[in-house]
This record gives sequence, structure tokens and C-alpha cells, in this order.
Amino acid sequence: MDLGDQLKNLFPDHVPAEEPENNKEKPAYWIQDDPIVCKYEKRKGKPVTILEGYNGADSDFKKLTKDLKTLLGVGGSFKNEAIIIQGDYRDKIMDFLQENGFSVKRVGG
Repeated sequence: MDLGDQLKNLFPDHVPAEEPENNKEKPAYWIQDDPIVCKYEKRKGKPVTILEGYNGADSDFKKLTKDLKTLLGVGGSFKNEAIIIQGDYRDKIMDFLQENGFSVKRVGG
């Protein structure tokens, strides 16, 4: 006998109120109006993708960086208000960001 059955035994005339459904999903990241700049560079001969222009909190930066690295299976970091991903993954990153509600601007190439 669970708690619901015990309450029904104690209060037989009570009709439980229906819980309101919350269909609104909270966005996983802070979404900004300005576009995020996605650019490609070579540093020390290695290709890197750099995301600049995101002005969320540090925790949002770290979460976005971690999710991008997990999605792509590559290394990367968050330094000086920029997300640096190892390799040229501009197309995949831009698709991921647009699916999550960001506006993205591609710079170069």
C-alpha cells in the first residue's frame, strides 16, 4: 500500500487536483541576440575552430564547450571569452548551434 492509497483511505471524498503540465523546455544555454562568430585558423600548423562573440556566463561557456567537445569527440578549451575546438568542424558546430537556437556567422573560407 503506497502513500496515495493511504491518503484515499483517510480522505475518501477528496478529489486530487491535476498537476499542470509544463511542456515548455528550459533552454540548455543562455541564448543571445548577437550572432556567434565561427572562424577557422591554423595555430602552430594545426587547424582549430574558434567561436567568439558569446557573452553568457562562465558556466554557460563551460557547458557549451563540453557539449561541443563531446559531440565532436575532440579536444578543446575555453579561454579569453572564446571557445577553441581542435580541428576544422565549422559546419557541424554551426548546425549544432542553430539547432539550439543560436544565430551563427561564418567568417573566412
